[in-house]
Amino acid sequence: MSNIPVYHVDAFSSQAFAGNPAGVIPEANTLTVQQMQKIANELNLPESAFLMPSSHPDADVRVRYFTPTVEIDFCGHATVGSAWILAHEYGWLEKSRRIVFETNVGLIPVDLEVVEGRLQQVTMTQIAPTVREIEASTEEVARMLGLLPQDLDDRYPMKLASTGAVHLLVPVRTRAAIDRAQPILGELEAMNRKHSIATTHLFTWDAPDGYDLYTRDFAPAIGIPEDPVTGAANGALAGYLALEHVLAAGEVHRLAIGQGHAVGRPGTLRVTVDRTGERPVIRVGGQAHITIAGTLRFDA
Repeated sequence: MSNIPVYHVDAFSSQAFAGNPAGVIPEANTLTVQQMQKIANELNLPESAFLMPSSHPDADVRVRYFTPTVEIDFCGHATVGSAWILAHEYGWLEKSRRIVFETNVGLIPVDLEVVEGRLQQVTMTQIAPTVREIEASTEEVARMLGLLPQDLDDRYPMKLASTGAVHLLVPVRTRAAIDRAQPILGELEAMNRKHSIATTHLFTWDAPDGYDLYTRDFAPAIGIPEDPVTGAANGALAGYLALEHVLAAGEVHRLAIGQGHAVGRPGTLRVTVDRTGERPVIRVGGQAHITIAGTLRFDA
């Protein structure tokens, strides 16, 4: 019988039952890929992170991410949750203020921000952003999302963007339109599979008080009808805003992004877009709450 520590962490929120839930399995070095996938399916959370020793000379921990149905290359909220677990449950704050994760897309450093001895926020630096065109009709995408063509914001182009995983970014005029989106999941899944898209990410500048942007995210191609609060997709959005020159060069931009309100799991992402160098640097930060801690028991 194997006894594996397992945690349920609500990321991008300081409270339980909000933000985006992630499974974190901090001692996964004895698990096979098949076992990791079965555990992720059993937990049935949007993503689960499996931590193990890294052989990379510049990394502290190797992490692999699984949805209930597939392994994915990168997940932002599960990275935040993993850093929170290592800091609070595995004594990381006693030795360092940074954790470097080795992922399938490269090294992801996460800084631990401490005030008066207490962890206040963790902030990950994502890999360099990219943006490219997509051969798809905006009218068809709007229809798949349950929106009208006039709901889309034609001031900004619909494009594919990535800081580790590919997201289709769909600009929308109003928060009300985003909230009433009812995607045709089967069609959206087929389109996302065709273009190797992880998620379809809706965004608007018509945000609630206290936020600069408001977003919503659908990911049926990787087994998640709706992902509540997405670190990877909002990082890709930040990269898009830089590369499409929506955010001015030569400055450091700080954005508060709200997501999850439409599904009753509001979360907050603190995003920094550093445009002072040759390429934009994207940092995504937030809090987390350890909601469940337990032991997974199964026959090895």
